[in-house]
Amino acid sequence: MTIGKLLTNFVNTETKNLSISKHIMSYLKFDKTLMINLEQSLPKEMLRTNKSGAYHCTTIVGCNTRKQHGLLVIPIPEMDDKAHVLLSSLDESVIQHGASFNLGLHQYGPDVFSPNGHKYIREFNCESVPKMTFRVGGVIMTKEKVFISHQNRILIRYTLVDAHSETFLRFRPFLAFRDANALVIENDRINKSIDYVANGIGTCLYDGYPTLYMQFNKEVQWIDEPNWYKGIEYYKDRDRGIPYKEDLWVPGYFELPIKKGESIIFSASTAVEDPERFEETYEEELKTRTCRTSFFNCLKNAAKQFYLKNEHGMYIMAGYPWYNVRGRDELIALPGCTMAIDHEQDFHEILGTFNKALRHYIETGEKDRVIRDIDLPDIPLWVMWAIHQYRRFTDTAQCADKYLETFTYLIESVRNERIRNLRLNDNGLLSTEGTNSPVTWLSASIDGKPIIPRSGYILEFNALWYNALMFLIEMLESRGMQGEYYESLKSLAAKTGESFVKTFLNDFGYLYDYVNGSYTDLEVRPNIAIAIGLEYSPLDRRQRKRALDFCTRELLTPKGLRSLSPKSHNYRPVYVGNPMEREYTVHQGPARPWLFGFYADAYFKVFGVSGLSFIERMLIGYEDEMTEGCIGSLSEMYDGNPPYTGRGAVSTAKNVGEILSTIRTVRRMNKLLTQSETDK
Repeated sequence: MTIGKLLTNFVNTETKNLSISKHIMSYLKFDKTLMINLEQSLPKEMLRTNKSGAYHCTTIVGCNTRKQHGLLVIPIPEMDDKAHVLLSSLDESVIQHGASFNLGLHQYGPDVFSPNGHKYIREFNCESVPKMTFRVGGVIMTKEKVFISHQNRILIRYTLVDAHSETFLRFRPFLAFRDANALVIENDRINKSIDYVANGIGTCLYDGYPTLYMQFNKEVQWIDEPNWYKGIEYYKDRDRGIPYKEDLWVPGYFELPIKKGESIIFSASTAVEDPERFEETYEEELKTRTCRTSFFNCLKNAAKQFYLKNEHGMYIMAGYPWYNVRGRDELIALPGCTMAIDHEQDFHEILGTFNKALRHYIETGEKDRVIRDIDLPDIPLWVMWAIHQYRRFTDTAQCADKYLETFTYLIESVRNERIRNLRLNDNGLLSTEGTNSPVTWLSASIDGKPIIPRSGYILEFNALWYNALMFLIEMLESRGMQGEYYESLKSLAAKTGESFVKTFLNDFGYLYDYVNGSYTDLEVRPNIAIAIGLEYSPLDRRQRKRALDFCTRELLTPKGLRSLSPKSHNYRPVYVGNPMEREYTVHQGPARPWLFGFYADAYFKVFGVSGLSFIERMLIGYEDEMTEGCIGSLSEMYDGNPPYTGRGAVSTAKNVGEILSTIRTVRRMNKLLTQSETDK
C-alpha cells in the first residue's frame, strides 16, 4: 500500500467522527444537561495557576476527584519543593425563608455524593474565567473565579442576578493543610484557633504552614461550628490503586446578605488583603486573560499557565497537577510555549535561566535547586534543539547573534566529554550508559531500574547531535567564520552522518531505537519521528519517506504517536491499574501529542505543502480534546487504542508547546501556499 492510500484510509477511519462545530457556538460552554450528569461532568477538569507555582484545580462541577485538587494549592519553599493544599473547597449555600440550599458537591462512596449541589447548575462557561450559573427556585446566581498572578491568592465573585425574596449566602471552608500528594485524617494536632481580620478570619492548622486568610469585600458574620468531615473520597486516586479517602477540617462558616444585582467577592490568600481593593484587583486581573474562543487561544492560555517565575529565575513547569520543572520537558515545551505565541522575551528569559544552571552543572557538578534532571546526558542536546527552533521563528543571523557562543560551548562540552555519561566515539556517534538508571525520555523504572534499558547508541541522541553540528556550521557560515574550526565541524558532521545511517537504518526501512554493541533494538518507537523530523538528517528523502511510512502505519493516532507499535508483544495501550502496572505501561503503547510535532515536521519534509490537508485534519483530534480532560489543554498521554482516553497529568507543557508549534507551521505553510497561488 502506498503512503498516500495509507494516509487516506487512516484519516477516514480515525477522524470521521471529529467535528469543528465548536467554532459556531461558545467554545468552552457546558449546559445543564451535561453538568447534572456526573458520569459526563466529573471527568472534565479545569486548571488555573498564578505563574509562580500555585494553582487551583478541580472538576467543572466543583467536586474534587484527586488528592491534588484544591481551591488554593501553593508551594511552600520554606518546607520543601512540593505543592500543598491549603483550602480544599468552599461550599456555598443559598438561604431564603430559613431554607438552605447547599451548592457544594463531595463524594463519600462509589455512588454516594453529597450535598448534590450540581443539580442547581445551569451552565459552566470557561472562555475568559471559570463561570458557573446556578438556579435555586427563583434565585439565579453566578460564580466566577480568578487566580491572581504571582500571588498565592484566589478571588471568587458571586453575583445575584435575580431573587424575589430576602437572600443570604453561607460559605463553609474545607481545610486540608497538607502535601498535595498526601491525605489527612482526623487528628488532635491541629491548631483550632481563629484570628479575626478585616471582613474575615485567618487560620493555620499546623506549624510550618502559612496562615490562610479568608475575607470578603463586605462585612460578614463568622459562626464557629468546628467539625471533621470524614471519609471524603477521590475516585481518580481509587482507580490508580492508591489511598483515596481523607477527612477535612471545617472550622465553621461565613454568612452575609446579598441583594439582587449585587456582587460580593471572596478572597483566599496567604496574606491579609484590603477588602476595599477586591473589585479593582479582580478587574485588573481579568484584563490579562486570553479569551479561549478558539483552539489556538485555548492552547495559548494553557501555555502561559505553565510559566513559573520566582527569585531564582523563570521556568516552564512540566505539567499539572503533580510535576515541577523538569529539564527535558521544559526544553521541548519552550519554543511552542513562547515563540509560537509571540512571547519572544519569555523565550530568552527562560532559556537564560536554564543555560546558567546547565553551565554551572557542567563546570561544578552541582545540580540546580529548581530544574530537575539537569544531569541527564541528553539535556545539552535538547538545549541546542531549542535554540535551533528559535531560528525557525526568526533567522540564522539573529539566532547566531544571541546564541552562537552558548551553542559552541555546548558542542565543545560534548566533544571534550565534559557532559557526564555522554561519550563521543571515534565514529562520530554519541553513546551513553542507561542499564542501571533511565537516561532518556523513556524513563519508566521499577525500584530505580529502567524497564527499557536504553544504552549504547540512542537514536534521538544522535539525531539531535547531527542536527546540532549542522546548525552550528550554518551559523558559522552566516558569520563568514569558515576557518579551521569550521572545517573540523564539517568533517565530524560527515563522519557522524555516515555512521548514523550505517548504525540505525535497517533493511526493513525504519530505524533501530538503540544499538548497544551487537544488540539492535527492533521495536518500532516514535524516536524515529524525532530523527526524521529534524531539519538536518543524514537520511535522504527516500529513506525518510520509508521511515515515515512506519510511523504512520504503526504509531500514528489522532492524539499523537504511540510509544510502541501495536505489533510488539510488549504493547500495552491503556494506562490504568496500580502504580506498578502503570509504570510498565507508560512507555509501551500510550500516545504522546508532543511527538506529533516531530511527525508533522517529517511529513512536511517529505511532502512539502501538499501535506497541509492531512496535517490540518490530524490537528482536529487535538482540538477535540479542548472540551475533554482538563478543558482547554492536553493531557500527558492518551490510550494507544480507541477511544484514546486522556491519562496522567491533566495539563502537560510539552504537549501544548509542540501542538502550538505545529499550528504555527501550518499557518506558515498556508501563507506560502497562498503566496505561491498569487504569484501564478
